[in-house]
Amino acid sequence: MQLHNRLHLRHLRRKNDILRPGHDMGGWIFGCRRARVATGAAAVILALGGLLSPVARAQTADAPSSLAQDDLLQTRTYGLRPGEDDASLTLFAPQNGRRSGAAVIIAPGGGYVNLAGNLEGRQIADWFAARGISAFVLKYRHGAGHPLPQPIEDGERAVRFVRANARAFGLDADRIGLMGFSAGGHLAAMTVSLSDDGDAAAPDAVERVSSRPDFLVLAYPWLEATDLNAGGDSEYCRFARMARWDCAPRDYVAYTPLPGVVAKAPPTFIYHTTDDALVPVRGSVDLYSALAMAGKDVEMHLFAHGSHGSGLGGADPALTLWPQALEAWLRARGYFSKEAQPPS
Repeated sequence: MQLHNRLHLRHLRRKNDILRPGHDMGGWIFGCRRARVATGAAAVILALGGLLSPVARAQTADAPSSLAQDDLLQTRTYGLRPGEDDASLTLFAPQNGRRSGAAVIIAPGGGYVNLAGNLEGRQIADWFAARGISAFVLKYRHGAGHPLPQPIEDGERAVRFVRANARAFGLDADRIGLMGFSAGGHLAAMTVSLSDDGDAAAPDAVERVSSRPDFLVLAYPWLEATDLNAGGDSEYCRFARMARWDCAPRDYVAYTPLPGVVAKAPPTFIYHTTDDALVPVRGSVDLYSALAMAGKDVEMHLFAHGSHGSGLGGADPALTLWPQALEAWLRARGYFSKEAQPPS
């Protein structure tokens, strides 16, 4: 692991952004000097048997019905489950024929009590779409009445939904990534940890396909959210109580990404800042180390300074380097090319 002068951090959104009453965090939104940790650890990607089977990669031919359509912004919103709208995906499609056939599902942060839908949702989706990658912003269940594992179940369902409908969306079912910021990073890592090949006998076609993403991007992920501290509490429950809903820390200790994410990890990119005051960088470093030791394809970029919830880093010129590193990482793995697009 090679370290340069600056490190890169960031996981949950800034505290005020997450918890201030009336702040515009509903719907979809989320929101480092760079010491770069780049590793070319051998690209050992698990080829789980069912992942490559015809059943696991089956696709529906007809486009799913959308909940809403914005012709001006050219977005469509799809419910994750028939007849329900509490969890959804909004598609930001590439324009002007730039589509590569790859896709990414974006999970904004917000401490599981809100969603940073603009900073860590729409802005990120626009960035991907401008580069030819179809982007889906995930509105997952959160807040009172929607404790873990409900948000994680939405992450799993989102991957299956995009994969099952890949042909209708003009996508390659084998190039669907998952990206998470802060709490959304915890959701994304847990989605990988709990992923499976699908149930071939399920009446719902979406449930017949794999929930494992083909690549994983974590930005200042809240990986230690449910870990117990010396006093027997957890950050997950602390945020829940600030949002005025009951939370018993020991009920959620199972929702820690390690070691499950290591066993099933696809190629993984991690970004964080070393002095992130809200989400300690330790969780990201531990995950990176575990993946590297397991011989997985993983790259990490740490920046010495940067507040939590930096998004694409626009407020700090030094942090704008991390999206450039992500673009190079994706390009090296062929996600900007059309070579793997399914036949029309």
